Amino acid sequence: MANKKNDVQMPNAHLHELFVDELRDILGAEKQLLKGLKKLSEAAGSEKLKNAFETHYAQTEGQIDRLKEVFNSIGLTARGKKCKAMEGLLEEADEIIESFGGEPQVLDAALITAAQKVEHYEIASYGTLVTFAKLMEHAEAEELLAATLAEEKDTDSLLTEIALTEANTGVTA
Repeated sequence: MANKKNDVQMPNAHLHELFVDELRDILGAEKQLLKGLKKLSEAAGSEKLKNAFETHYAQTEGQIDRLKEVFNSIGLTARGKKCKAMEGLLEEADEIIESFGGEPQVLDAALITAAQKVEHYEIASYGTLVTFAKLMEHAEAEELLAATLAEEKDTDSLLTEIALTEANTGVTA
């Protein structure tokens, strides 16, 4: 199999261990995010924002399944690791909820701020993984990771739209 670490035929094989480590990191991050999205959804005042968090929760479950497919496509068992970056981003989201929970007009804007920081971390991670997969000619992994990257970008755009039309303007639907 041309995907195995020790196969000298794989282009850019020097990236393999880093690729696997980053896959484990983002798998752990996605699992951690599930808990965070529940809290964000519960704290949101706007129905549109609540729905966005609930939709992203379902997407995240699918992204976890997709990551398992990526691991399988390169001949490895899916195993995540604790993502310190996601841990920090979710701690910050908790602090935001605590700090602005009594200010409903500000809370949704603050929740979007926290959520977009998470999205940007995920976009950076998946963008890197897509590049590594492409360079190592892991076509199936590249396609799966690109699908998740597109979802993350769409979520970021939706959050921006909610911010501009509701949360940052004080208008709620």
